[in-house]
Amino acid sequence: MSAGPPGNRRRPLAAAGRAPAQPDGCTDLIYVLLPLWQVEFSLSYSALATLRGLYAGVTAGAQVPAGRLAERFGIRALLVLGTLLVAAGYALAGLSGGIAGLAGAMALSGLGASTQHPLASAAVSRAFGGGQEARGPLGTYNFAGDIGKAAIPAALALVLTVWPWRSALFLLAGIVALGAVCLCLLLPAAPPVRKAGAPARTGGSKGGFGLLLAIGILDSGVRMGLLTFLPFLLTAKGAGQATIGLALSLVFIGGAAGKLICGWTAARTGIIATVMATEFATAVGILALLVLPATATLVMLPVLGTVLNGTSSVLYGSVGELAPAHRAERAFALFYSAAIGSGALSPVLYGALGDHFGVPWATAATAATALLTLPPALALAPRFRRK
Repeated sequence: MSAGPPGNRRRPLAAAGRAPAQPDGCTDLIYVLLPLWQVEFSLSYSALATLRGLYAGVTAGAQVPAGRLAERFGIRALLVLGTLLVAAGYALAGLSGGIAGLAGAMALSGLGASTQHPLASAAVSRAFGGGQEARGPLGTYNFAGDIGKAAIPAALALVLTVWPWRSALFLLAGIVALGAVCLCLLLPAAPPVRKAGAPARTGGSKGGFGLLLAIGILDSGVRMGLLTFLPFLLTAKGAGQATIGLALSLVFIGGAAGKLICGWTAARTGIIATVMATEFATAVGILALLVLPATATLVMLPVLGTVLNGTSSVLYGSVGELAPAHRAERAFALFYSAAIGSGALSPVLYGALGDHFGVPWATAATAATALLTLPPALALAPRFRRK
């Protein structure tokens, strides 16, 4: 597919950039709520991790069906519907009286969140030719989502200092629903999804895509596992609810910066060098969390967020280079499904470690997982040298 003139290429990027802030912010909002739910409903770490995993698991499983629905009803319709489902899920959480209600609420919100990333990413990648030119725009798109990740958890944490969590969730649901209305009114129609059988660009590397997928699975597991335990690490250091919200925002602000910084770095030093450097720095930063006092932890969190989240932007930006152009939607859907699925399963596994060995050991396990990305990254290097 031709990249087209600059004006036409900017339009899908602008359309996609407006979509992710609320769903992404609501996705990571759960980390602020987990300690509150633990106290009110007497939940174990495994149960809390299961709630987080359920949200991510439904999101992962619905990626490919969302792509097929978009072929029939259009990307804009799916994005609006998904945002409304996210709002409905958090409203249901506010009405919940126990673990079953929370599980249903997280599943509903996760279903809504599934509509956004693969469709919008594929639209942006196609608009910029699907190769190296798409890395920067995809980083910008992911940056827009991180703005929501930084703003929404911090805002709700402040509201929680004066309102009960149920009332705060009702307010959130109303704001997200209003955002869906704004999307319906303001979001321009995205480029149509290519139908099966359309002319295909040759190329792509099946083996390379598999290695990229493996790195994405491990990277997502590290990120979701650490964020699950970060509030409890901070609580053990004496942090209150407002401080936990601030800490999460600092991580997400660093992550937003990382999307831009790592994309720029990858363009100059190479994808593999950037991935290996950020994963190693992530492991070191996670281990530092275990020994630093609360104040030093807050200072360090934006830096950790930069490397923790920046890797994903580099990985997402490489999907279009390692998959045939006529299967861009499928490749992005598969990549997001696998990465989000890892984010669903890994907190459950780390949660079991936390129940048996304590939060510090479970957190250390996420650092070890970050180091496991280095061998597949080395194996992937020749694929990029040949391109």
